Amino acid sequence: MDLAAKLHILSDSAKYDASCASSGARRAGVADGLGHSDGNGICHSYTPDGRCVSLLKILLTNFCIYDCLYCVNRVSNDRPRARFSVEEVVNLTLDFYRRNYIEGLFLSSGVIQSVDYTMEQLVAVARTLRVEHRFNGYIHLKTMPGASDALLEQAGAFADRLSVNIELPTEQDMRALASEKRHETIERSMAVVTTAAQAAGDATHTGRVERFAPAGQSTQMVIGATSSSDAEILATAARVYDRHKLRRVYYSAFSPIPGAHAVLPARPPALVREHRLYQADWLMRYYGFDRSELTTPDAPNLDLAIDPKLAWALRHPEVFPLDVNTASRSQLLRVPGFGRTAVNRIVAARRHQRLTLRDLSRLKARVRLASPFVVAAGHRPRLDARTVRLAAPEQLSLLTA
Repeated sequence: MDLAAKLHILSDSAKYDASCASSGARRAGVADGLGHSDGNGICHSYTPDGRCVSLLKILLTNFCIYDCLYCVNRVSNDRPRARFSVEEVVNLTLDFYRRNYIEGLFLSSGVIQSVDYTMEQLVAVARTLRVEHRFNGYIHLKTMPGASDALLEQAGAFADRLSVNIELPTEQDMRALASEKRHETIERSMAVVTTAAQAAGDATHTGRVERFAPAGQSTQMVIGATSSSDAEILATAARVYDRHKLRRVYYSAFSPIPGAHAVLPARPPALVREHRLYQADWLMRYYGFDRSELTTPDAPNLDLAIDPKLAWALRHPEVFPLDVNTASRSQLLRVPGFGRTAVNRIVAARRHQRLTLRDLSRLKARVRLASPFVVAAGHRPRLDARTVRLAAPEQLSLLTA
């Protein structure tokens, strides 16, 4: 099989992996080297499905010894197979980079022969690029769950970001759709990466130059392939964030695949569900919400019609209205329509004057959404759920259609 045919197969097979921008990893160019990564994120290329990426996103191979029912590359699926050599991936990356098509590499793989053998091949690609070709662009490696500690540590020495997929929300889901995998094994690999990153950080503080996956660790979870609720999904996300200090959890809405197994849903979940999970994730990481606050026992799934912060506010009218001139920063972060930047500006501006709704608008708060929940100079609202919903028509996403 020629290189172009391999590239067609293995780039198409990689489209189900969520990739990330290079934010968080800075690599300066060197006189005798090639490339750099500026840490500001890169997004100049588009995949056939419309996702904006800047990385050469491919699989080393789509052969796989596992039979995960939701995966297009599972061993029992009848589809064209291909495999790159280490040298082919290296040469493709360098050639595409020189042509300014990409600014880095996102490399994953099916598992061939064994987990450690596959991980050795991925590490060899990153090592060859960094050491032999002095490549300083962005590299994201998908690591193999259960790979040896030594291989995971080598991967982190060469890659900007590492990730190992948590796969599915619950262990019950894993047993049903990916019986050869276990959360315990996956999280053990996450823990190895976390420990190595912490050790490298400690070494940096003591004056020794150490570097280990500076853009951190991420994971990906398929949603909608099973009946697991959003509450269960967020519980798993909260656990891996807390235990393994992940930078990102990617929520990947299940997409029907060629040769789909009969136990899988015939239709994908509404894409807005994925969007709501990302919003809830943001609230947990940056707005002080606990995952248990975002759903209820009676409603374990997020409201698809309105965002999770607004849904929480409507369930807690006793908290509002908040006075923007006296409320704490943590309280203001819970006001619908107030982002972190707006809250920081509000806290700074109110030191000099009492703020009005017009002032809030100038500070880039979404006043139409926030006004039923706040008191400001010259403004005191009457909190009413119907009024709030009518005040925020932008929450009714076309994605629900």
